[in-house]
Amino acid sequence: MSDAVAATDTAPKSPSSYGNTVRTLLTRRRTYAAAVCAVLLVALPFYLDRFWLQAGLFAMAAAIGAIGLNLLTGATGQLSMGHAFFLAVGAYGYCVFAGESGQGLNGLGLPPWLAAVLAVGVAGVAGGLFSPIAGRLQGAYLGIATLALIFIGQHVLFNAEDLTGGSNGRDVPVMSLFGLTFDDSALNVANVPFGSAEKLWYLGLVLTLGCGLFARGVLRGRPGRAMNAIRDHRIAAGVLGVPVARYRGAVFVMSSMYAGLAGVLLALVFQRTVPDYFGITLSLEYLAMIVIGGLGSVAGAVVGAAFVSLLPQILTRYSDALPLVSAPGTGGVAPGEAARYLYGAAVVAVVLFLPGGLVQLAARRARKHPQEES
Repeated sequence: MSDAVAATDTAPKSPSSYGNTVRTLLTRRRTYAAAVCAVLLVALPFYLDRFWLQAGLFAMAAAIGAIGLNLLTGATGQLSMGHAFFLAVGAYGYCVFAGESGQGLNGLGLPPWLAAVLAVGVAGVAGGLFSPIAGRLQGAYLGIATLALIFIGQHVLFNAEDLTGGSNGRDVPVMSLFGLTFDDSALNVANVPFGSAEKLWYLGLVLTLGCGLFARGVLRGRPGRAMNAIRDHRIAAGVLGVPVARYRGAVFVMSSMYAGLAGVLLALVFQRTVPDYFGITLSLEYLAMIVIGGLGSVAGAVVGAAFVSLLPQILTRYSDALPLVSAPGTGGVAPGEAARYLYGAAVVAVVLFLPGGLVQLAARRARKHPQEES
């Protein structure tokens, strides 16, 4: 009897039980990691200074915009070079809806929360107006067509001075939500003074989490399967009954709304909008984010956004201690230029050696360790 029990204990596991064990370990590890990250992110405003909080807010805004672009380019296979245009629509839309008229600028003076909602809606309307083109073009043709949006947007931003303030830009109205004003007015939480950065931090966390969960649900459901089918083989998807043009147009509208929300958050962090920021360089940076992080993945969009948005700020912060990197105009390579060199090299490295992006590398390591433990 004991020999039979020993033989049962030493018998090799079946492939199904082994796979279930690995999945259980992966799920448990992801749950623990998510819980630790959540606690850390909630606690950070109590310990970090304003510079790092603003850097994190820039990363959150970039993550929201990158998730939207990944739905369009990574999941559906539509190349867009005009993402910065929709960020500008969201940022300036919020300023116009929430701002007051005066000093040569027009504004509607609406409640800030309503202005933010309307700004995202206007970005979606702008995407909807372009969606018939997005539904019929693909590849480089769509990329060139969306590139035209950048030139149109820059012309409007510089010349519609009563709305945008022209080249000087315009101040961003302070957000107010549920009686809480997101400014530097005194607010002590556990003896820690909370200013605008600390307050916006939690707003950014909620928006980023909500956008990520919504996009994840879309990708894991029937719409996500249809989007992937369109990306992998458009004709076969149409034969199977997927309305290709309708899905392409709908995803373009969704991506535009994500960009509009990212633009609103960016405006709140910057506290002033300027047209120069919303140019072709910003669109290229968003493409770099989703390629580096991982095409078609929500986590990849977040990782890529953090990498691309935080790198220039870290280089600027520590330019005195880094070789060849110095403040602009003092010789050497400026932090912004050095950052572009680095994430340009990262794009090439990912395309050549890691097509799935950084998130694929993390997934490989996560799968490897549970196998060793089991």
